[in-house]
Amino acid sequence: MQADYSVELGPDDPALEWPWSAEDGSTRYFNIKQHPDLVLNIREAREHPELSEFLSRINAPAFPLETAKCDTWFSQELFPEEEVFGASCKFVSYVDLFFSAADLRLSLEKHESFVQKICKLLERAPEMSAGAEFVVRRCYYHHEDGRPDDSTSGYSITAYVSGYGDTEEEALQRWVIALKLLQNALVQISLQ
Repeated sequence: MQADYSVELGPDDPALEWPWSAEDGSTRYFNIKQHPDLVLNIREAREHPELSEFLSRINAPAFPLETAKCDTWFSQELFPEEEVFGASCKFVSYVDLFFSAADLRLSLEKHESFVQKICKLLERAPEMSAGAEFVVRRCYYHHEDGRPDDSTSGYSITAYVSGYGDTEEEALQRWVIALKLLQNALVQISLQ
């Protein structure tokens, strides 16, 4: 399985805000670590039980990570670097991850080391038409008082998982396998 990472901290690069909510209030952050049943409020998790399982495992009480946001989509638009998979479409997801420990959220070194370990572990998985990409981003952790201007600047990880195929069903099947491989890799790294 292909796995790679990047660090995107430029002034024009996307950043995560946590907790977050859509301007129209239609979607928002759910604290699944403290309230596991809230995973049922996430549309993507209801539509894809494998994603629900992933979110539940990563947000388990003793696990060192939490999730902030996720999305899934199907696309027939492939980037030139994805042509190596010889596929005509892909199924993709992303999940924004952050460390539960507040001090780790502020360490760029810990984030880079973490994604390097994940990539090394995933690259040992069997060759398949799937890939994972991790992006270390800036994250603004808002304080409990809720004032939007009162936040701490730290980091988070956006984990993209893609499955490729010639049909949507084939791409989805490969995405499911790749997501499970990522879940297992995260569990293995957390035990080290």
